[in-house]
Amino acid sequence: MKEVIAVVRMNKMNQTKEALGDVGIASFFAHEAQGRGKGFVNPEVLAGAEQGYEEAAALLGEKGKLYPKRLLTVVTEDDNVATVVETIIKTNQTGKPGDGKIFVLPIPDAVRVRTGEMGEKAI
Repeated sequence: MKEVIAVVRMNKMNQTKEALGDVGIASFFAHEAQGRGKGFVNPEVLAGAEQGYEEAAALLGEKGKLYPKRLLTVVTEDDNVATVVETIIKTNQTGKPGDGKIFVLPIPDAVRVRTGEMGEKAI
């Protein structure tokens, strides 16, 4: 089993939900999140702002703020990981900064609380 965590644009959430459903992935979690990529901020300016330099903080302006995102979590069988990742990319890729990130992590076990089923039966 794997956990696919994807950070996507807020305005792509409904399209992503529909696209995942279309490929047979009906179960997932979605959370509101805020963040920014490293490409949005000059690290030297950010360090200066963190140290309290007002000039650096002023330079950050809008580039220093956090942007609203959605965090999707899909736990799926190993065989479905490529489909999930490809679907998220296809639905969210605009070619512009802020398209998001996808992380894939191993899940050693899962348990369905209602029935006690374990492993892939639980997902």
